Amino acid sequence: MDDKTFELLEKMYSDFNKRFDTLEVKINQKADKTDIVRIENEHGKKLDALFDGYKQTYEKLQEHDKRFDDVETKLDNLSIQVNGHESKLKVLGGGRKK
Repeated sequence: MDDKTFELLEKMYSDFNKRFDTLEVKINQKADKTDIVRIENEHGKKLDALFDGYKQTYEKLQEHDKRFDDVETKLDNLSIQVNGHESKLKVLGGGRKK
């Protein structure tokens, strides 16, 4: 990495650290326990909803996987039948020439 890019990244890192330190000080000064409890409750509800959505998506995916397996099995069985019919047709049509 050339020097200018490194210097830019170093400056950005330093700026971010200063801003985060300032933000942390502000949060520590203003936040009290009721705010923290309120935020935890709000986020807890959101996380519950998120995990419920994940669970529903996972269950639907499992259902689709099962249906896909069923269709694949039926297709394999159909392919076996078609191959058997082709063999019989070759035997029956073996004496004929087109």
